[in-house]
Amino acid sequence: MARGLILTTQARATTSSFTKRISLSKPKCKKLLPYRLHLPSHVSSTRFFCCKCSVSQDPVVITEYKQSFSQRMAMAGLKPHHRIAIGVSGGPDSMALCVLTAGWKTDGANAVGKSDDGFINGVLGIIVDHGLREESNEEARIVASRVTEMGIRCEIAKCSWLNGRPKQGHLLEEAREMRYEVFQNVCTKHQIEVLLIAHHADDQAELFILRLSRNSGVLGLAGMAFTSQMFSKSMHLYGEGSKNKGILIVRPLLHLSKEVMYKVCQESGQDWVEDPTNQSTVYARNRIRMSLGNLSSYTFQSEVQGVISACRRTRAYVDQICNNLINQAVTIIDHGYAIIDIEILNPSKVTDICLSKFVALILQYVSQRNKPIRGSTSKLLLHYIRTVPCKTSFTAAGCYLCPAPRSRGTKILVCCSVDCPQNSKVELICPRINGEQKQNFPTELEQIIADGKSYSDHFVLDASDVHFLDASESVISEAKTLNIICESTYRDILLLKRDEIKHFKLKAEDKVDYKSKNKVESISASPCELLQPGKVCYFMNRFWITWKLGNCISVDEGTENGVADLGGKSQELHSCTCGIGHDKGAEVRCMSESDWLYLAKLSKCPSLDNSQQQKVNVSSKMEQISEKRSLHLENLVLSAQKALEVLKSIPVAARRSLPVLVNHQGLLLSIPSIGFKHCPCLMVSCEFKPIVPLGGGHSSFI
Repeated sequence: MARGLILTTQARATTSSFTKRISLSKPKCKKLLPYRLHLPSHVSSTRFFCCKCSVSQDPVVITEYKQSFSQRMAMAGLKPHHRIAIGVSGGPDSMALCVLTAGWKTDGANAVGKSDDGFINGVLGIIVDHGLREESNEEARIVASRVTEMGIRCEIAKCSWLNGRPKQGHLLEEAREMRYEVFQNVCTKHQIEVLLIAHHADDQAELFILRLSRNSGVLGLAGMAFTSQMFSKSMHLYGEGSKNKGILIVRPLLHLSKEVMYKVCQESGQDWVEDPTNQSTVYARNRIRMSLGNLSSYTFQSEVQGVISACRRTRAYVDQICNNLINQAVTIIDHGYAIIDIEILNPSKVTDICLSKFVALILQYVSQRNKPIRGSTSKLLLHYIRTVPCKTSFTAAGCYLCPAPRSRGTKILVCCSVDCPQNSKVELICPRINGEQKQNFPTELEQIIADGKSYSDHFVLDASDVHFLDASESVISEAKTLNIICESTYRDILLLKRDEIKHFKLKAEDKVDYKSKNKVESISASPCELLQPGKVCYFMNRFWITWKLGNCISVDEGTENGVADLGGKSQELHSCTCGIGHDKGAEVRCMSESDWLYLAKLSKCPSLDNSQQQKVNVSSKMEQISEKRSLHLENLVLSAQKALEVLKSIPVAARRSLPVLVNHQGLLLSIPSIGFKHCPCLMVSCEFKPIVPLGGGHSSFI
């Protein structure tokens, strides 16, 4: 949460002589920040007090903001009766968001009521206590008390830093990642599918300069999405067969400036926290924010927002084209790979920027890696996809690309590269279960997304409506050519970019050390944990696997008279040919060439014929055992033959990412994706269920 202590009413009274009341002027409200309190020595100097603004005498101003907010919520497909959560830090942005959300929920014809305890129905404020400072717990409680005064129920969620406190140079990045993970978990727990975040137009401007200094293209310069789906990496929150729909992030304040945040708090008499770390030049965003504050002319601000808006239109157009191409030219196979039809795609007719984004979406889906594909890799992929017919193979971004069999180079096979250590991830999970039913959210989110799409569909763009499709020219240079920005704004943006690049290079060595550390952690192999019967594992971020043993009589050669001691528990018996017992686990790994050879050998294994069995003079019990063994062998041969037939339809490159189960001795037990199992009593389930859907889920940049 924001660093700062909101003073209680009593504390405010004792320090009122130190408190500055803000009178916000229209043009430059952002310069009128609260003064630091001179508190007693026992109070931490890192704490900032909150600002207390007098209530405005003109209610028209706050009414206009509320109407604008309601329109944005409708654009997102949201209605007051929908259950939503709000990310609350205690700063002016999130407090203004709480004020506007409370009004949206309780005002108008579709207003919702309050529960018996006085809280507004269907809204939850989530306060994340990062636990990085001793006073953070106290501050979180005080922020929660201020939010509950608005009628918003609150929950304080604490972060668990399992790997220790993040390093100072990367504190903001790791704290942000942890914060959104906490948001996701709390929303899932309360079955809330929409999260409001208080990002605003000034945040977009900061991100624009930051990404410009990192050489981002037009898609990155579009900034944060108005709405976007975020998918949980914690599959234990979902039951087998349920769908990971994630949550919808909505940023309804992107069209409003920081100045408006202060005004909303002022008009409603709401206190807020000022974070002292926002003044630290250690962090890139703070440096950029301060620099932008020195360039606060109306012309500069409006033209920067004009460039961002143009980038967002281009991003919306590119996303629209990519979605159409995916629907037309891509086939997803449940065995975990994709096929791109080059003839339908017709890459010669697709612009570089759209084609690069299209290929990146396919590779990110197949590999389930959320990292962007940039630089030389992106250029090589673009060249590869434009070479028709496809004749060579290519490995990039955790994927293996090659011509699809029998396609004569008109189709490209995209499968997961098992040579990448990150792609062999095995996560043992315990699915969340509510009573007798597994966690499975209603379809409210799907309806919200559909309503939001119906609104954005009214703004279908044509190539003539967007700019910056030519990647050869820089965005700001083209913006100047198109008169979106003037010469003065152009120079100021270049200066901001240059200054941030200089700071970035100074920290390059520290950045390399950080990446090196992360790399070591990501590829370090830990001993494989066995999957126990009835438990579930999530393999390669895509396959949901579980197994158990059914009822089967054991046929153990080592037992006396050739018959196992049943022990009165026939319902728990299993065939010794499974090579596994109820008290042992199975290892999950990728399929190898030796598994294919093993199946081929099994399929040709001769079974005992009746004439051979009749020549053997044995007792009746031994005959029964022999018959059972013969029956099992026949079933095993039949299973191997059927599996081979299925495997023939799967390209060789794609077979390597199929999951297989083996026992502790390495004996092949099952290849569940193709139906092979070593014993009829072995019950294995394998469902292809990637975390992030094809295309990355819904997003809108309107």
